[in-house]
Amino acid sequence: MLPSASARARALQPILDVAGPEIDRLHQLTPEVADALFENDMLRLLLPKSLGGQEIHPVEFCKTTEAVAWGDASAGWFVNQSNVSAASSAAAMPPDAAAAIFNGKRTGLAWGSKNNTSKAIRVEGGYRLTGTWGFASGSRHTTWIGAHSAVQNPDGTPHIRHGRPDDRSFVFLKSKAQVIDDWNVLGLRGTGSDTYTVEDLFVPDEHAPNRDAPEERVLTQPLYSISSHLLYATGFTGVTLGVARRLLETLTELARGKQGRASPTPMARNNAVQKEIAQLEAKLSAARAFLHEAINEAYDGAVAGAVTLDQRMRLRLATTYAMGEATDVSVACYRAAGTTAILASAPFERRFRDAMSASQHLQGMSAHLEMVGRHIIGTENAAQFL
Repeated sequence: MLPSASARARALQPILDVAGPEIDRLHQLTPEVADALFENDMLRLLLPKSLGGQEIHPVEFCKTTEAVAWGDASAGWFVNQSNVSAASSAAAMPPDAAAAIFNGKRTGLAWGSKNNTSKAIRVEGGYRLTGTWGFASGSRHTTWIGAHSAVQNPDGTPHIRHGRPDDRSFVFLKSKAQVIDDWNVLGLRGTGSDTYTVEDLFVPDEHAPNRDAPEERVLTQPLYSISSHLLYATGFTGVTLGVARRLLETLTELARGKQGRASPTPMARNNAVQKEIAQLEAKLSAARAFLHEAINEAYDGAVAGAVTLDQRMRLRLATTYAMGEATDVSVACYRAAGTTAILASAPFERRFRDAMSASQHLQGMSAHLEMVGRHIIGTENAAQFL
């Protein structure tokens, strides 16, 4: 029997750890790391079993992205991005089309964030897609890429489907796009999140799912009742927890043998250091426990027939809160390590940059907390990203 996904991820940590600096330098995963992820079937974690996937529980998925990110954050980011993109697309595609795309261990799907400048024109049998998208995390390691766009009729008016403006994700071969190598950033450099462009590309209906439209969902298993927004949030939060855990473990190891120049006692015997490490452990563990609890509640709702608004709000709260706590722990570890933390040769600097970059993602924005607060109070609210 195949070991659990999180166990396989932990087994990959040594190779990820060694390759981390080179991944950072190359702005993409090394061939050895990419091959290891493929061979350990780390890109079909959420795909349905009917497509050769593993269809794992979202708590196990969160633990898996956490374990991968402990070794390297960019690899963890890629695992999450590709898995959720693939599974949410397959859930709303005709089975034959999904099977043709997601047809082996080396499958993967990358795409960038939605913007308001793209154009998808409804035509017979599909769409004519034009636009430019950025942040295509992991696209240097996938055959397939995709893009999100609102749909227009040929006369320029919004295309209406299911009683609302039509908004779709378009999946096509990466070779059909012009890719721009422009990923020059603070952290998560190894994600290679490039920009790409297509011009008047025909995308057939079967490759253009509306991923979060209940009317178009083909897969009925509980996992696919959880929105792509919340699945992304779950996995990315796992990444931030993995980075924070690694920094906290690194700080703890440093404290066992270092004496700061400004302190009369070694770090290990310094009461302030002892207290801070205990508090950071509690902070990180509590955020992780809340996250897993909220994921379980949402999944239980899916098993019962529907994920309620309360359950979705609670999962959004747990993911946003845990990302914030993980960021705070990462910052605290960097600060506590003193000048050791700024050395490129030490294990803090790169992971700190990764943590700061992850903290800027949409999934960690404080606006989510405001939305959940309005829901709890019961005031007028616009529910988003749920």
